Amino acid sequence: MSFSDKVRTVYQEQIKSIRDAGIFKQERFIHSSQAADIEVEFPAGSSLKKVINMCANNYLGLSSHPDVVKAAHEGLDSRGYGMSSVRFICGTQDIHRELEKKVTEFLGTEDTILFPSCMDANAGVFEAVLTKDDVMISDRLVHASIIDGIRLCSAVHDTFKHSNMEHLEKKLQLHADKRLKLVITDGVFSMDGDTAKLDEMVALCEKYDAMILVDDSHASGFIGKTGRGTHEKCGVMGKIDIITTTFGKALGGASGGCVSGRKELVEMCRQKARPYLFSNTIAPVVVSGVLKVLSILSGSTERRDKLEANTAYWRKGLTEAGFVLKAGDTPIVPVMLFNAKLSQDVSRDLYDEGIYAIGFFFPVVANGQARIRTQVSAGHETHHLDKALEAFIKVGKKYDILGKTKQEIIEKYGL
Repeated sequence: MSFSDKVRTVYQEQIKSIRDAGIFKQERFIHSSQAADIEVEFPAGSSLKKVINMCANNYLGLSSHPDVVKAAHEGLDSRGYGMSSVRFICGTQDIHRELEKKVTEFLGTEDTILFPSCMDANAGVFEAVLTKDDVMISDRLVHASIIDGIRLCSAVHDTFKHSNMEHLEKKLQLHADKRLKLVITDGVFSMDGDTAKLDEMVALCEKYDAMILVDDSHASGFIGKTGRGTHEKCGVMGKIDIITTTFGKALGGASGGCVSGRKELVEMCRQKARPYLFSNTIAPVVVSGVLKVLSILSGSTERRDKLEANTAYWRKGLTEAGFVLKAGDTPIVPVMLFNAKLSQDVSRDLYDEGIYAIGFFFPVVANGQARIRTQVSAGHETHHLDKALEAFIKVGKKYDILGKTKQEIIEKYGL
């Protein structure tokens, strides 16, 4: 049917209701490369403003690293702009397989398969390795891309309470009759910044003959002693059956993702995963950049160590200032505000103070869990964090939320 005035009005009213609620999402246009200091146009048509970026996934500060940029240029010159094809037709270059081998070595797995993004990896993996006779048991706070992938799979789906091992064990007992069981979790949960209890989960999987999948997108490159991920931090390297992760965060920040793990499971993805079979492969320029990132990380833990120090410094400053934070020790540090409009108002005022930090609210997080999700980078220097803290304190005083409990903030602003 045509897009009639009646249909148009339906959507206009929905958009207006979002605006009226004060939760309309507006994109900010960055006119510089990704870094701790960026130039932003906001709102559209306004003059550029220099701000400190406190909400990027650029954990290791490698998005614009000169060596990575140089490697990307070399990849562009030697392998071209794009492959114009999917992997199994004519979309595979030697550097794609080289990257798969390097990722396998880095993560300590048996094999790896590249995807256009980690969202594609999560969309394809479940349908490729499970059938209607199997069961998927996921943490209730897994990433949206995992939820979408689960929906595409015919296997039975069940959930367990967030990081609740007793509840997970009950679900494993409940589904003991299934042909295959797959436990699913994030490694680091992207909204809260807490780490999955992988050591306990692996023990339960071994006890009940279940496999385990970990999305380590917010951990690969910087979590664990040498940055391998949550499986390194939790002492279970070699015991995770499937790892999905991204190259769009710490590992260069461009795009692309992968499934890494047991060779048979990776082969099933190569044969059956629809995003792999029907999407163009990762561009050579990105592959070349990620290869350089892995080389940098294999040579030193300097950036990972700086990130850890910056994270501790930032969390300590916010805590002492009196903000309500989610507990954790990762570079994801959520400042809890609970009210959606308040998160937008605080974000806007922080921007006026020269700090780029976005408010998150339903449906990105649960109702009543609105927040400013701050993210620390190895690209931040102490002066960046000090200026950001000064701005947070100034805005916090304006809204009278410093030193206030969760209940006091809710009583003042509602949910």
